[in-house]
Order: sequence, then C-alpha cells, then structure tokens
Amino acid sequence: QVQLVESGGGLVQAGGSLRLSCKGPGGTFSTYHMGWFRQAPGKQREFIAVISQSGTYTYYADSMKGRFTISRDNAQNTVYLQMNSLAPEDTAVYYCAGARMWTTLSDDYENWGQGTQVTVSS
Repeated sequence: QVQLVESGGGLVQAGGSLRLSCKGPGGTFSTYHMGWFRQAPGKQREFIAVISQSGTYTYYADSMKGRFTISRDNAQNTVYLQMNSLAPEDTAVYYCAGARMWTTLSDDYENWGQGTQVTVSS
C-alpha cells in the first residue's frame, strides 16, 4: 500500500541542483508534519528537514548548511526538497515521511514513501 510517493531523483553532476517531490493522500496530508530523510549505502538513516502542517515553521539539520530547502503545497498534497550545491556525499536514497508530532526522530514518523535515488557524480 502506497501512501507517499517520492519523485525527482536521478543523476546530477557535483555542484548541480535537484528538486524532489513527495505526494500524499488528499484527505490527511495537511494533518501531518512532513520530513525528509536520506540513507546512503552502509549508513544510518539521516534527518534532513521537517515542515509543519500548514508550512509556517521549518527546521533543518545543521549538517545541511543551508543547501537544502523544504516547502509544501497542501492544495497539491505535496512536499518538496530543493537541493543545491550537491556533492558526491549527498548520494543516497531520499525519503519523505509524515508525523503527528514535531520531531526529527525517524522512529516517530508513521507514514513513509518508498524513496527516490539521488546520485551525484564527481
């Protein structure tokens, strides 16, 4: 059963940009805080950013250093992740997820997409 669907991943050269999209069910999407996470091969899942239900508030992991921007459009049931100045170490599977609480912890998110691959070449 698919509740969240990510898209927009692919191949990009170092220094380039990508915008990821995540579409959810219209009936409940706006009731969730939405987060982005990533997982590289052999590494733990890493928090990137979270945006509040109405889009008023955002919070970013310090390690993102302003390169990533989260946004949402509840009319389209979609959350976005704009990624700039990409580097090979950003290569990972990127996931969106929904939580009822304001949190950075992956275990607190109850709805997950299947992920989209981002590969950054040198």
